[in-house]
Amino acid sequence: MIKFYLYVKPGLSFSHYRRLSSDDRKQFLENLENKGEKQISILAYCLMPNHFHFLLKGLTDNGITSFMGNFQNSYAKYFNAYNERNGSLFQSMFKAVRIETDEQLIHVVRYIHLNPSTAYIIKNAEDLINYRWSSFPEYFSKDESRLIDKNFVLGFFRSLKVFEKFTFDQANYQRKLDKIKHLTLENP
Repeated sequence: MIKFYLYVKPGLSFSHYRRLSSDDRKQFLENLENKGEKQISILAYCLMPNHFHFLLKGLTDNGITSFMGNFQNSYAKYFNAYNERNGSLFQSMFKAVRIETDEQLIHVVRYIHLNPSTAYIIKNAEDLINYRWSSFPEYFSKDESRLIDKNFVLGFFRSLKVFEKFTFDQANYQRKLDKIKHLTLENP
């Protein structure tokens, strides 16, 4: 679903795409990857049991809004059909924060990638390399990812090892902050 909505006009609805054979779906995505116009670039993501995070770079006017709207609507329809339920799935529209600096960007990447560790979904931060619902393992994969733009983020680091150290250095601190976040005046 995420790959499908990366593109401006995929050419058919997602529900129609899902009805294609697996070979036809694979071929359709390959054609999109080779010829389609991306509306966003994904820099980092993490899917959690009760929420998700995307760090997106818009490539077209309203690309981020289009991607998020299509993704949320499509996922809600799928989830409702699968679970034989009706109604809203998400509490509200997505929340967006504009990234103003390169420093803010790399810290947001780290925050997103540490989410499963912070929430104790995984025991040790080092296990993030195996958390398949995050872009973190994609950064270390030898395969060229077509989902994330890892070169953009890695361009801020001397090496992949420095990126890894940067991420893990704040794992315990982020867990501590999460324990006291309810003490802030603002609601998250």
